Amino acid sequence: MRTLLKTLKWAGVALVAALAVLFLAAVVLYFRGGARFNRLYDLQVADVPIPTDEAAIARGRHLAEAVTLCNACHGEDLGGTVIMDGPNIATIVASNLTSGRGGVGRTYADVDYVRAIRHGVNRDGRGLMIMHSDAYHRLGRDDLAAIVAYVKSVPPVDRENPPTRGAALGRVLLALGLFDMEAMPLFPAEVIDHAAPLAETPPPGVTPEYGQYLASIALCAMCHGSDFKGAPPIEEGAPPGPNIAVYGLDDAWSEDQFITAIRTGTTPYGRPLNPEAMPWQIYGRMTDDELRAIRRYLAMFGN
Repeated sequence: MRTLLKTLKWAGVALVAALAVLFLAAVVLYFRGGARFNRLYDLQVADVPIPTDEAAIARGRHLAEAVTLCNACHGEDLGGTVIMDGPNIATIVASNLTSGRGGVGRTYADVDYVRAIRHGVNRDGRGLMIMHSDAYHRLGRDDLAAIVAYVKSVPPVDRENPPTRGAALGRVLLALGLFDMEAMPLFPAEVIDHAAPLAETPPPGVTPEYGQYLASIALCAMCHGSDFKGAPPIEEGAPPGPNIAVYGLDDAWSEDQFITAIRTGTTPYGRPLNPEAMPWQIYGRMTDDELRAIRRYLAMFGN
């Protein structure tokens, strides 16, 4: 009997000790996750004069609506949307970009827009979550300025979205790196070379070089891989990114077939494209020359 009581006593002590260790580990992870969430970035932001002419605003609108997917997250009116609402994990919000009530446009200066788009850092110096600045960092000077000009021109939208925040469990999971994906960094500011110089916008044309530029800012590699030959799903339950390099070859899809597939969401074989995985309705707004340039760039990887 004494032996049994002693065993139970030590088992209880071991259990309490184990729980204490787990609690301390959770506390450490909570603060580590919070450190990532609240990390401040002290950056030198390039001076980018923002135009006000109609041509620049139209160019920025085209990029936002057809290439860079800005409206896909922030809404067609740029009034912001809730991307994720997990009460016990995190609330992630694409901000209201306008000058209406609840919009960042009420306080943002030109340099703040440039910092957010190119560096993935908000006006307060904190990294933005799921803001694709790892791709937008490649925007040329004129195109970056045009996007800011467009955003500033949008009519004000009164929409007070909830703030982005991380709950306790979310911060622990964040510290464990369970949300980290190479294809879609949770905090792009962590992986960007912030000292890299701002590039000039390449000349438009039906060339592989211009296609490379468009594909890089259109997030194509996020789903299809850096060589466009396919990639694992970017989130649980999503389909893997298919090999699209082959579609750049003349014996696969012609240029006209490639354009038709993006415009209509149907492949030359009659298979529909899943709009949840492939936002063809957005990319279909590109011009014929832009789509031809991308296809010619893909052909470089098809062999």
